[in-house]
Amino acid sequence: MASRRKAEELIQEGRVQVNGRVVTELGTKANPRTDRITVDGRPLRPADEPLYIVLHKPVNVVTTLADPQGRPTVRDYLRDVRARVFPVGRLDFHSAGLLLLTNDGELALRLTHPRYGIRKVYHVKVEGVPTGATVAQLAAGVTLVEGRTAPATVRVLRSREGKTWLEMTLSEGRKREIRRMCESVGHRVEKLRRVALGPLKLGTLQPGAHRALTAREVIQLLHAVRLA
Repeated sequence: MASRRKAEELIQEGRVQVNGRVVTELGTKANPRTDRITVDGRPLRPADEPLYIVLHKPVNVVTTLADPQGRPTVRDYLRDVRARVFPVGRLDFHSAGLLLLTNDGELALRLTHPRYGIRKVYHVKVEGVPTGATVAQLAAGVTLVEGRTAPATVRVLRSREGKTWLEMTLSEGRKREIRRMCESVGHRVEKLRRVALGPLKLGTLQPGAHRALTAREVIQLLHAVRLA
């Protein structure tokens, strides 16, 4: 009925009861099959079957299910998906590429938690032609306002007419991290596309299109975060 963050707010506000008792402590255990769980006095409906969807998010789309400014959201591309699913992580408004959506809260949490070190691969078009020293600097880590970035894998894919495509593999997810990293070494990002999340690949999926994960892909993701 809500994202993990919103659910935590509901619990802390005292709006959730388990077997008639108000529960406000996060992490309290309950069994939805045997315990009666209510929110604002209404029984919690049974959970949907786990659903895993990969979307090729286009540029100029917000990675949320609703936007108060009226901008396009990822929900606009999932009109045929009846179950409620939530984005795993974020791609900023001007970035494109692989976005996983699911109603599996535990998997989503682990995929975004630094403890599990899930690596994300991006193809990045920057202005100029970075030198070998600059590429090495990006890989070693650069200093941003909130501190030094973690080591990354960076390689040049191709350069042409004063523009360069880089492949950057990161295991952390700071806000606009890649754009800020590249700007800090003098190369503004023109395009950014995520092409992989752990073992999951974007492949040939076109912008705006989505598909359900295969059973093999789901198993690979579960193994990646030690859930299988």
